[in-house]
Order: sequence, then structure tokens, then C-alpha cells
Amino acid sequence: MKNNNVTIHDISKALGIDSSTVSRALNNSDRVSKKTKEKIFNKAAELGYQRNSLASKLRTNRSNTIGVIVPRISRHFFSSVIAGIEETAFKAGFDVIICQSLESIEREKKLVETLLSNRVDGILISISMETSNYDHLDNYKKNGFPLIFFDRPCNVSENTNVIIDDVKAGFDATAHLLERGCKNIVHFSGPQNLELYQNRKKGYTNALNAYGIPFSEDLVIETQLMQQDGIEAARQLLNLPKVDGVFSANDTAAISAIQYLKTKQVKIPKDIAFVGFSNEPISAIIEPSLSTINQPDFEMGKVASTLLFEQIKNKKYAAENQTKILKPTLIIRDSSKF
Repeated sequence: MKNNNVTIHDISKALGIDSSTVSRALNNSDRVSKKTKEKIFNKAAELGYQRNSLASKLRTNRSNTIGVIVPRISRHFFSSVIAGIEETAFKAGFDVIICQSLESIEREKKLVETLLSNRVDGILISISMETSNYDHLDNYKKNGFPLIFFDRPCNVSENTNVIIDDVKAGFDATAHLLERGCKNIVHFSGPQNLELYQNRKKGYTNALNAYGIPFSEDLVIETQLMQQDGIEAARQLLNLPKVDGVFSANDTAAISAIQYLKTKQVKIPKDIAFVGFSNEPISAIIEPSLSTINQPDFEMGKVASTLLFEQIKNKKYAAENQTKILKPTLIIRDSSKF
């Protein structure tokens, strides 16, 4: 029977190896040879040794745990980012605490406080739609902890962002509709306090300018991009003159808008063509299937977490501003085919 009270000293005694060497081996130190490590690991397993992680954390002043805050875990994009984070964290020997803000700034503030009190070594965060003041995040950084933003960039001092090229994505989506022959393209925009939605709108306006189409603020419908928002936006665009295309800053609003318009006998894409954003799984199976912007979500999780672990290891928490930009791709489906 395994004994859960086996200590490093018991392994040391059984093998006739100094306890400090055993300790280094169990912490995977490069100072111990591979052969000796294997011998120690095998004996530890045989005796039923279980590492006292709490004692280790107190000794090293490191929890080997990171926090991840996302707006909604239910979104396919964020669940895929988390998968990339967890894969990288597992290989690095870190645990992951996952939290969701539900797009609430107050909830986000409390989550940051909770993670700080739980002594996480760093935080990866995609801020809520309500977040426009970053004092709670600045306070976290001032405590000496690394903080990396992903998907939704932030202009705070000495920060690191991992994002996609939202301007290019917005341009490509709108240009595709223009090349299809659309002249009056509505943009379903997210809250403009977020740089992410500012950039998607900028891509939309850049494409209009490039194709000689005048921009009209009347064709921009700003919402939270939830399901009901898509329905309300669809009702609004029916009252606008000759709308023949929609670029939505996410798939959720686009899909609910399409479903509503179909009940009003609007033919998609013959009457109004649609391009969404995020490539949610449902976008490929609805009728008609939704053209959309695909984001490298799993890669984003791996890149963001790798940067975080480098900062934790090297203690360069706020050395300089960094922005890693990943490339989006346009997926053309039935909602916008010629």
C-alpha cells in the first residue's frame, strides 16, 4: 500500500542519495543527470511519494498557477483559446484557473482581486465589453505580476497584446461584399470603447474608401452583438434604403439577423449578402451557411500563454510594450456567394 506521508528524506535513504539531489531531481533541475532523475522518479513512484505542492509554493513564492479571464466560456472562440492555453500550461508544469466576466466590468474587477489573493503567477485576460477604465489591471501590474491581453487589446502602459489583424479582417470582409456587387453595406458594430471593434469598423471604412463608396454613419449599427441585438439590427436595416450587404463584427448577431430576415421573406444572399466574424461552428451548418472571418484561436492561446510563461520565468513583467498580431482568413460560404 502506498504511503502518502513519504518524504524526500525517505527516497534519499532508500537510494543512498543526498536529499538535496532528490529535491532537485523532483523539481526537474538541469543539475541532475537524466539517469539519476529516472532512478529517483522510479523510487518515488514505488514508495508512493506525493509532492507537497503547498510547501513548494511557499518555499519558491510561486504558485505555478495562472489565471485566465474571458468574457464567455460558451463562445467557441474563447473555448478554443483556452484549449491552446491549457496545452501550453500543461507542458510548462502550470495549472490554470479559468474565469468568465460575462461582459461585466464589476465582475471582472472581482475576478482580478480573487486571482491576486490566490497568488497566481500571472493573468491572461480578454477584457469585458464594459471595460474602459483599466485601474484594476494597472494595480495588478504594480504588484509585480505579468498580465497579457488577448483578442481585445488595451492601451495601458507597458503591456503585451496578442491579437489578430482586425483592420485587415474588416477590410477583407467588406471588400468581398463590394466585389460581389454590394453598394449599401451595413456594419453591425460592437461597442466602440473597445479597440477591437474600432479596428473592425476601420477595416470596413477603409474598404469603402478603397472602392469609392462614401461612408455613412447611418449604416453602422452599434450593439453588444448578442442574439437579440442581431434581431433588432435586422429590423433597423429593413427601414434603411436598399441595403444589399451586411458585415457583422461577430457571427452571433449575423446568424440571428439572417434568421429574422428569412421570416420576412428576405432572400439571403440574393437580397442581402452577409459576412460574419469568428467562424462559430454553427456558421457552417445554418441555412444558408455563413461567410465569416476565421481567427487562429488555438494558436492565440498558445502564443499568449507562451509569452506569459517567458515573462514569469525571466521576471520581465513590464519590460516593454509588445503586440503579437496573428493573421485572420476569410471563409466564403453561401451567405455571400456570387
